[in-house]
Amino acid sequence: MSPLPLDHLTILSRDAEASAAWYGALLPWLGFERAKPGIWHNANGLYLQFRTAKAQTRPYERYGAGLNHLGFTAPDPGFVEALAAHMTNLGHEARLQQFGDGIVALFMPDPDGLRVEVSWYPEGVPPVD
Repeated sequence: MSPLPLDHLTILSRDAEASAAWYGALLPWLGFERAKPGIWHNANGLYLQFRTAKAQTRPYERYGAGLNHLGFTAPDPGFVEALAAHMTNLGHEARLQQFGDGIVALFMPDPDGLRVEVSWYPEGVPPVD
């Protein structure tokens, strides 16, 4: 049996307007196009759906159970650095890091704290180990 492709992720936010602005600044850099309000997709068929969370629900917790972060592979280190500058210039937190194995990584929390990681990996270095 062939592996099943991931086809969509649904992300809930407390502030739909802030979330739309944040992801609207980031997702075009990652190859996503806006299909309609609250829905983005890429050429691989991955859809991201954004909705408003219900009132009185718990926010994202860094080490809580559930989705921890979304990770994307960058084409080169310069892309990661340019994206960090782009998000920082828009007033968003963008933490750029370099690791001993040559990885250049960018970590960015969305308005609700869910992190998006964009990293470049040297040849032969896997994204998770």
